[in-house]
Amino acid sequence: MVDTNALKAANAKRWANAKLTRGPEFVPVAKRLVATKTRYLAVEHATGVPWPFIAVTHQRESSQNWERSLAQGDPWNRVSTHVPAGRGPFGSWEAAAIDALVNCGPYAARNRDWSIAGTLTKLEEYNGLGYMRRGMPSPYVWSGTDQYSRGKYVRDGVFDPNEVDKQLGCAGLILAMMKLDPSIRFEDGPTSTPAGALRDGEWLQSSLNKLGTDPQLDVDGIVGPATRNAVRAFQLAQGLAVDGIAGPNTIAAIEVALAKGKPLPTIPVPPEITLPPPGTKARTDLAPTFWGRVFDLFRPKGN
Repeated sequence: MVDTNALKAANAKRWANAKLTRGPEFVPVAKRLVATKTRYLAVEHATGVPWPFIAVTHQRESSQNWERSLAQGDPWNRVSTHVPAGRGPFGSWEAAAIDALVNCGPYAARNRDWSIAGTLTKLEEYNGLGYMRRGMPSPYVWSGTDQYSRGKYVRDGVFDPNEVDKQLGCAGLILAMMKLDPSIRFEDGPTSTPAGALRDGEWLQSSLNKLGTDPQLDVDGIVGPATRNAVRAFQLAQGLAVDGIAGPNTIAAIEVALAKGKPLPTIPVPPEITLPPPGTKARTDLAPTFWGRVFDLFRPKGN
């Protein structure tokens, strides 16, 4: 049994004492992550996972490659082969990221402790707790700081005590990002959500319920297929891009609708659609058909 409270205490102490040992390397990466904050915020609104967590995970898993899944770095437009295997294909990076955070271990969307200790511990869980069991800091979190020197799992179950992790760790990335974006704070968790919106999916679900979504949603904070379908119905009614993701434009439209205090008419939408991967024969054969035109209407932009 893993003692997560002990791990949180250890990570909080490391955070209080950490100094960057590869400072110049962190700066350009942090700038890239902050520059694309809007895309991460869209996933934050859909899952309740703070955008800095999403950003640094994206960097660690795929060097911020938008063609790769947040779950394990596999292409999101194909079925994943690495753990978690069998996910996808998805219609967009955002859809794949939502699936990774909601449906794949360590189920970050269920986390309610977004203090710095809770955030760093959830990041460590994302990569695995093998380092904790060895009594050492995880390079996934601490590489590039004075809290980590050497030792790495070079593949599943194989640990090399002399190997050094060359990637930048999540803690150092967060430190560098905080210097660029003062809204990232951890007194009570990151406070980056736009005014009027809670950090988790409960606000989204309760707001859609107030606006008359049918059937009404369970307000559990987990943005699953029913919630995404309700978002798509709202987007269709508002003339927004229909992708099922509560991004900044959708959040703003929900806030306007709530201020008006009038329920919106429910507009039926088709169930979630997964397109065949681009370049495949199935995708080519689909294009001239009626259903191909329907898919074109509802697919996320850019896919």
